[in-house]
Amino acid sequence: MAETEIRKIIHVDMDAFYASVEQRDDPSLRGQPVAVGGRQRGVVLTASYEARKFGVRSAMPSATAKRLCAELVFVKPRFDAYKEASRQIREIFLEYTPLVEPLSLDEAYLDVTTNLKNIPLASDIAREIRARIFEVTGLTASAGVSYNKFLAKLASDYRKPNGQTVIPPEKGPAFVESLAVAKFHGVGPKTAEKMNRLGIHTGADLKAQSLEFLEQYFGRSGTYYHAIARGHDERRVVPDRPRKSIGSETTFMEDLGRPQEIVDGVLSVLDDVWSYCERTGMAGRTVTVKVKYADFQIITRSRTLDHPVNSRAELEQTSVELVRQIFPLEKRVRLLGVSLSNMGLRGDASAPAPQLTLAL
Repeated sequence: MAETEIRKIIHVDMDAFYASVEQRDDPSLRGQPVAVGGRQRGVVLTASYEARKFGVRSAMPSATAKRLCAELVFVKPRFDAYKEASRQIREIFLEYTPLVEPLSLDEAYLDVTTNLKNIPLASDIAREIRARIFEVTGLTASAGVSYNKFLAKLASDYRKPNGQTVIPPEKGPAFVESLAVAKFHGVGPKTAEKMNRLGIHTGADLKAQSLEFLEQYFGRSGTYYHAIARGHDERRVVPDRPRKSIGSETTFMEDLGRPQEIVDGVLSVLDDVWSYCERTGMAGRTVTVKVKYADFQIITRSRTLDHPVNSRAELEQTSVELVRQIFPLEKRVRLLGVSLSNMGLRGDASAPAPQLTLAL
């Protein structure tokens, strides 16, 4: 890679973000194993590092987490607090570069190849940003610095929490070769299992495969795997990407078994979805209802309209009609959700979707 082509990419990832906000705001939680989520039902959204020592992880059922750690403290999520911290962090990012690509409330890519403070080393910028985040929010962040997005994200996870790793161009390919493919961003658990069955366990194993072989077994993703195995990733940092969907779901304290309970459950999750539509002027043409049964089987029912949903009443009517398709009930229901996709402006079937900024 020519010197003029080398980019300076930082991936910033907050440490146990939701749990850290809770520990910051409630001193009694500091040093305790904390899980943000429902105690009796639902899943762990984030676990503190004290809880992770017991094997508690994000997306783990709450009951499983409690079995692993009897002293686990469950805290209800406070998304307003997380969004406010995220907004403060994003403002810090924008002091250094306008090229900020949020991935969620707690992580983002920054392209600092040229930066607003004219700091020559990306590692110095990352270190300064992490210090500013702690100064402003009282929260710690980890950072990865490299010449592309794939390696920067790998690096940010390398010395968590409150750590920083730099992968320069001359060390990128070797760094990839040494890691298990299960740690690669873009390789999910099922893909990792499939790779393992094919004898691909590490980056070195992946690099040994031909492009034809990877395309044969992984389709279009094979091209991406072929590139990252060599430390290549040409994706640019793209700020302010349009939001592709909006949704809300809830896990009920007791499984639902009567049709009216199901309808009422759907109605109970609509307010979050519609409040987003009212706040942004956006809506979606495709309405999807998600149903998780008591045995954890998940089904969805969707309908695509010829226009973005124009009112809460229309969203309610469509959602209720969709969920009624599962009647008569064959088994009890644990979770219900409603989402909108194919986003566009409300009241305009042809207008392109404006770009939305997700706070970080």
